[in-house]
Amino acid sequence: MNNADKKLKVALIGAGGAVSSRGRAEGFQSAGSWGLQHARIWEARPDVDFCAIVGRKAARTEEKAELFGTKAYTRIADMLEKETPDLISMCLPNQGHFEATLEVIQSGYPLLVEKPLVFSLKEADILINEAVKRNVFFAINFNHRFAKPVQLAHAAIQGGKLGELSFATWRFGGEGSSDHPHANLIETQCHGFDMLEYLCGPVESVMAEMTDKTGGGYRTLSLALRFENGAVGSLVGSYDSSYAYPDTHRVEINGSLGRCVIQDTVKKYTFHAAGNEVGESWEAGYFNDADRDFHRTFDNHIEALLQALRNGEAPPVHASAGYRALLIAEAAIQSYELGRRVRVEK
Repeated sequence: MNNADKKLKVALIGAGGAVSSRGRAEGFQSAGSWGLQHARIWEARPDVDFCAIVGRKAARTEEKAELFGTKAYTRIADMLEKETPDLISMCLPNQGHFEATLEVIQSGYPLLVEKPLVFSLKEADILINEAVKRNVFFAINFNHRFAKPVQLAHAAIQGGKLGELSFATWRFGGEGSSDHPHANLIETQCHGFDMLEYLCGPVESVMAEMTDKTGGGYRTLSLALRFENGAVGSLVGSYDSSYAYPDTHRVEINGSLGRCVIQDTVKKYTFHAAGNEVGESWEAGYFNDADRDFHRTFDNHIEALLQALRNGEAPPVHASAGYRALLIAEAAIQSYELGRRVRVEK
């Protein structure tokens, strides 16, 4: 895997809903068609041989395969046997991750999965343990980490620019529907758990309030967090909001020497030194379409992932980060049910 000139064979398991050539570009702009982002990236990269798409329905899978110039399969085992890819890219319905992921891991193939890892800790344990036994390259797509404002915040914190961290807040609200009572917490706010731990270190404990006021499960929640480094934090997440609203996503991190703020993941980063009304900010320039496009955060992740795979290194975001997010979510559920603070398992 260290041959820099060799094209890597990549297969995609799942590619979202049906899409026509007319709707292809439009589909790329939808949060609900993330499988098309996988296909877009693999088709476009000159260092990748996009060898296959696996889907459940033959006609629809063949349509997608033709659209992206690759081959169609309806069984994972058949694709693995005939294609022997260097990497499996997986984008399946949120509650349908476990069986297909386990099949790929047990076959020994490197893989990238979408968040959430799974919805149950029992299944997560099986996946992680099976991957460890086989020394499988096992990545998860927490692509928010690769947004320019997040990278700037991470560099500022690691460089000591904020000093000792005191508190962090995360707010993320949009639309969503699921038959799982904790869908928003597990499948969407996992980005928040990963981001906060990436920036501020491990979460030690959590105390939760949730509401099912609008029906369809606990669609809105508010968490109080304590980090292992002594800082505290809050997370507010909702499916009772809209991604159409400006400032639907906001991260604020305060320390003894300053504060940084991330707006709408890719839109803006600001830093103020403590007590200073004059700060510094980053926003994508006029021609900088790549950094202002949320979808391109996935491209950035793939660039780092393929480099790690070629070099025989660990993934830039290991699937264990998905396990951590699920551990925090489970602690939040326990906290709400018990009415008290709950420590996050290690």
